Amino acid sequence: MRRILAAIVGFILYLPAFPQQRIQPKNIEIVRDSFGVPHIFADTDAEVAYGLAWAQAEDDFASMQEPMLPVKNLMGRVQGKKGAAGDYAFALFRCREITEEKWNTLSPGFIKLAEGYVQGINAYARKHPEEVLHEKLFPISVKEYISSAVFALTIFNGADQALIRIFNNSEWEVPELNNKGSNAAAVNAGQTSSGETFLFINAHQPNTGSQAFYEAHLCSKEGLNITGGLLAGGPCILHGVNENLGWAHTVNYCDRVDEYQLEMNPANPLQYKFDGQWYNLEEKTIRLKIKGIPIAVKRKVYWSKYGATMKNKQGFFAIRLGANMKIGVLDQWYQMDKARNFSEFYAAIDKQELSMFNIMYADRYDTIFYISNALMPVRDASPVYNWKRTLPGNTSKTLWTQFRPEKTLPQYVNPKSGFLFNTNHSPFLATSATDNLKPSSFAKTDGWELYHVNRSVRFLELFPQNEKLSYEKFRQIKFDKQLPAVLQYPYKIDSMFLLDPAGYPELASLISTFKTWDKRGDADSKGAAIFLLTYEYLKKKLQGQPPRSITQQEAVETFTYVNTYMQTHFGRNDLVLGDIQRLVRGDRDWPLWGLPDLLSPQWTEPWAAGKLKSVGGDGLIMFARFSRDGLPKIESVNMYGASAKPGNKHFDDQVELYLKQQTKKMTLDKTEVYRNAERIYHPE
Repeated sequence: MRRILAAIVGFILYLPAFPQQRIQPKNIEIVRDSFGVPHIFADTDAEVAYGLAWAQAEDDFASMQEPMLPVKNLMGRVQGKKGAAGDYAFALFRCREITEEKWNTLSPGFIKLAEGYVQGINAYARKHPEEVLHEKLFPISVKEYISSAVFALTIFNGADQALIRIFNNSEWEVPELNNKGSNAAAVNAGQTSSGETFLFINAHQPNTGSQAFYEAHLCSKEGLNITGGLLAGGPCILHGVNENLGWAHTVNYCDRVDEYQLEMNPANPLQYKFDGQWYNLEEKTIRLKIKGIPIAVKRKVYWSKYGATMKNKQGFFAIRLGANMKIGVLDQWYQMDKARNFSEFYAAIDKQELSMFNIMYADRYDTIFYISNALMPVRDASPVYNWKRTLPGNTSKTLWTQFRPEKTLPQYVNPKSGFLFNTNHSPFLATSATDNLKPSSFAKTDGWELYHVNRSVRFLELFPQNEKLSYEKFRQIKFDKQLPAVLQYPYKIDSMFLLDPAGYPELASLISTFKTWDKRGDADSKGAAIFLLTYEYLKKKLQGQPPRSITQQEAVETFTYVNTYMQTHFGRNDLVLGDIQRLVRGDRDWPLWGLPDLLSPQWTEPWAAGKLKSVGGDGLIMFARFSRDGLPKIESVNMYGASAKPGNKHFDDQVELYLKQQTKKMTLDKTEVYRNAERIYHPE
């Protein structure tokens, strides 16, 4: 009897919220172009989503499964202790519970899309069991799938760093010497020599894995026709270009997360004070199953009025953010995919399901737009509270319950300057000086960025002031490898340029080379090689210290480190950047340009024999040109290729384009796609 009841309960849990139509794979066509990029065609959006799930699974099924592991408490079983932290956080932030609670806020059209996607990934898992990461992962339900998206965005918003701070009992830290990020720009037709509206999309994500961008084209008879990038497990395009408009995302660093220390009752260790009264913490025991450990590990998760709550040696601390209060982020992106004009696009973002990211927009009607988007809490403005530090968790004055309306966030529509851009810098430095918004018009408690970075300064150095912008120049700006005249890194290295080589005979050649460096990140640059090792050394040495200039003694220590590193690993110190920095794919590697915080950036980690490999930087790059007549002109390049499977011809077939900073032509024209197809098939 118990087995029968368990089977019935399991069946009920997998029932969709609405009657679910079974997708017929024969109604879907996947058209692979000459670079292996999938173009998915079907009558309905749900069928297209099924085809997308199948196509991406063919190319990188392992990365697609990773975000879904925590919903089944399987991350620890697959990834060990590191993965168990994901299972713990998923339970702590109540991603499954919030999905159940908010389910009716999703649009019926999106639920159909999600059902189609989930059917596609479940079908692929059934057909290819040897590729499944854990036997208990599939089938996955639609609600489980949505809860995985809630969790992913919660972590992306900074919840992981908050957890680390609480676990380590550490306060907020000063900025890292770490300039990752993304680029985006939009230019009105009146400012371009061709009379077209320009947009470039350039997310700086990891090169591989679940956070790397995957390129696809989705087209249905229900109004969906868009090409662009999505992350592993995404059922729609997260930024890209449709027939009428396009947009890009860059990460913003405004203050979206708050941390609180609760005041506990000395007479009851699970009671906390709030507005003078004692309340019980909600407590739950979870069982974490970890690869290599035969016995499940029990952990407690807590919940207070502030939200997710955890305990360290100093007491109980809570984390509050908007990302785990809403579940419709994928629904919002889907509505953005289908928007036909600026009004429809703004109506989609006005739903405020997307809790972060700058949005850069352009369309065929010559509208350009930029917003620093966030689920921004309405906080108490009293100077008694420092919202950048741990807050008192015993008063309703620190418990915010509302978010600022979308229209009150920093944003621009068609500024007089005719251009907008963002490189993860201040939203108050988004265009010409005369058109920029004033920080004083916005609450200080929001924590908006106020600074430039190297990329933003360099963009303004390059953007034409007294002439119209050509498309060639627009591309050159994006692909630029020059640092600005005045470096914007938090730690200043001016003293390294001031050393006299004659005073340091063993370091003389390095110092002389560095003093004459043109501050370019070319692969054949000796100065860039010295700078890369300098950057990595100072990042470790100065981490946690306030921004400052390095001393003369530190400059000598840095040159000594660089010299020792080069001599130890390479037997000489006259290396160029490409000798040290490599683009690695499978068993092949290439010399690679780029430095942290260039418009054409790279960031690296140790690889082999003293060499560093790129692990992130210029991932998916897209250019779009809009005019009132005809489809937009689109070009793109995606670092490696469409497939993550070694041996596939599209595993690294875009590397040559990428290294030469060239692009391939993309199209939304169905006829053209079929005319140039490499392969056409159904997902079965």
